[in-house]
Amino acid sequence: MKFEPGIRCALVIAVACTLAAPAAAQTWPARPVRIIVPFAPGGGVDTVTRFLAQKLGEQTGGSFVVDNRPGGAGILGAELVARAAPDGYTLLTSAPEFSINPSVRPKLPYDPFKDFAYISQLTAGQFMLASHPSVPVTTVRQLIALAKARPDQLNYGSSGTGGINHLAGELFQSMTGIRWVHVPFKGAGPSTIGLIGGHIDFVFASTTGLVGPARAGKVRAIAVTGPERFTELPEVPTIAESGVPGYYVTGWYGFYAPAGTLAEIVRRLHAEARRALNSPDMTEKLAKTGNVPVASSPEEFVAFMRAEIGKWAQVIKDSGLKKID
Repeated sequence: MKFEPGIRCALVIAVACTLAAPAAAQTWPARPVRIIVPFAPGGGVDTVTRFLAQKLGEQTGGSFVVDNRPGGAGILGAELVARAAPDGYTLLTSAPEFSINPSVRPKLPYDPFKDFAYISQLTAGQFMLASHPSVPVTTVRQLIALAKARPDQLNYGSSGTGGINHLAGELFQSMTGIRWVHVPFKGAGPSTIGLIGGHIDFVFASTTGLVGPARAGKVRAIAVTGPERFTELPEVPTIAESGVPGYYVTGWYGFYAPAGTLAEIVRRLHAEARRALNSPDMTEKLAKTGNVPVASSPEEFVAFMRAEIGKWAQVIKDSGLKKID
């Protein structure tokens, strides 16, 4: 069978590309890999990403560099990765805001599914509902009773409007029928300082950040937001077991590549991330920050993300939160 010159050329190119794909995957990483963290240094996702980058480097013999690109609740860094070459050398880690932003900011400069290749949900964590010691409640049921007796008089702080800590409070409000006032701060640290100082009544914040103040009696640990109790404070119940069945808010970190990244590279990244997360030293480090490894498959991660986006879309709708253009 004879082919026209143009067809022969196209066949040669197709064959060359087919052979090049496995070769590229086998030699990856041949140069430094940049992992974009769309938040400032020192936060939870930054800390976990640095743990991961170190382990990936040890396992592959390559170089993994963390690049912090904060701004727009994670949007600036995510957009950078969405527009990057899909060659496995620019990756993204992100937090729950990735699933919240589509509902809060409808004019996103990227599509959370079409513009990314999902690698894995890296970890899961949770938050703590804590009060200032002067507030006369020690349990979730007492908080609900007090809030219903004093509607719009109690308040809670968060790391900022539209963030996971804020929406944890909105979800609590919608599931309990209380009315309380949200007080946004410029970060989780300032909100905890505000609670310790007695400037706010309650806060939803990282379990890790509140362990010390709770043990020192500077704040009162009321409950945690996850499905299980926090190992560092096992006496503190979950919100779900404290009278609000079905309440469940997790902090999680995810791992992504640009859409179009070779499937072989995505599989390699998933395998290496899973290996890193399940290593004893990494598991120990994560536990100290209030995180547990998940290492879900790309397919499981996509399903998880769709559920999270739907969940927070409903919470945002119920809360009447004004959307940001």
